[in-house]
Amino acid sequence: MGRKKKKGVKKKSKDLKSKLKSKKAEKKILPTQKSNISEEKIEIKKIKKQPTEKRVYNVNDFVVYPKHGVGKIVSVEKAVIGEIDINFYKVLIERDKLTLTIPINQQSNLRPICSTHQVNKCIAILKSKPKIKRTMWSRRAQEYEQKINSGKIYELAEVVKDLNKNTNSIADQSYSERQLFEKAYDRLGNEFKVVLKISDEDVKKKMNKALGREDRALEN
Repeated sequence: MGRKKKKGVKKKSKDLKSKLKSKKAEKKILPTQKSNISEEKIEIKKIKKQPTEKRVYNVNDFVVYPKHGVGKIVSVEKAVIGEIDINFYKVLIERDKLTLTIPINQQSNLRPICSTHQVNKCIAILKSKPKIKRTMWSRRAQEYEQKINSGKIYELAEVVKDLNKNTNSIADQSYSERQLFEKAYDRLGNEFKVVLKISDEDVKKKMNKALGREDRALEN
């Protein structure tokens, strides 16, 4: 009888131990379940960004196309290409006698002309000292070309400032330097003319004064 009782006690203690282990395991599982719930809540709270609205331009609006400079929207037209209706702008680049066809859904290259505040900031850039780089001219020329074709008004002003041959920092100027300077100078001047609504002559006077070349007109 004593042995049977001992066996019964052992069984009960084993049962208790197994129950305690199972309860501990349940407790360990619970936090993971909570963490999963919290993760789900975080996902629900995430804010999805709405697609940015594209700018709408109208006929007679002035815009800037990076590779050609200032242009004017002469019409907004529709065409069917491959059974798809496409709306596009016709942009006249008057200086180059060129008309561009730009689909409205691919207008990321276009930007509106700058403000008078931005013109004043460009004038301040022209008045500042040019940055002299000691890298090879071929590399610098590539950087200047990229800035000119970026369509960014401040980068254009920086090119004009850095390549201005009549500053004390740049004594001589090669033919390729001269070409890049004139290209940037003309692009910047065209935008100034449209924004400020002044003549070509007045634009040159304003720019030359900022560059320290008041009495020296740009050679054609």
